[in-house]
Amino acid sequence: MSSDIQPDATRRTLVRGICGATCAAALTACGSGRGSAPPPAASPAPAPGAPALPPPGDTAPALAATSDIPVGGGRIFPDYRLVVTRPAAGDLRAFTAICTHDGCMLTTVTDATIDCPCHGSRFAITDGAVVHGPALRALTPRTITVQGDSIILNP
Repeated sequence: MSSDIQPDATRRTLVRGICGATCAAALTACGSGRGSAPPPAASPAPAPGAPALPPPGDTAPALAATSDIPVGGGRIFPDYRLVVTRPAAGDLRAFTAICTHDGCMLTTVTDATIDCPCHGSRFAITDGAVVHGPALRALTPRTITVQGDSIILNP
């Protein structure tokens, strides 16, 4: 009879060992046991592979000439996830070019709206407000500067 008990004990020991090793590996993979600080909040970053913005204090590259932005329209700069609009002569505005509904890149500016190709949301070129959903929130404004006839994105 003792031979019948020995294999069960061995199987039970094996299963316990496997469970213990699996739990130890999972805990090790989850972290070092030290708390980690959350990553710092970041401003909208350029798209991967986009030209980097210069550090604060340096001169930023010109995005475009003011004449490149049509009155009543706008232009999208996908590398910077940015749209620059010109609701009226002498009035330039900038917003993130990411739809607030589902995060799609906005692709066109037509009929005084900034349009999303994914679900049809449209935003006003004047203030980024939702003109047509499903988006519920306006686009986030960005700060640009005009130097001479060049449009500069502020970092």
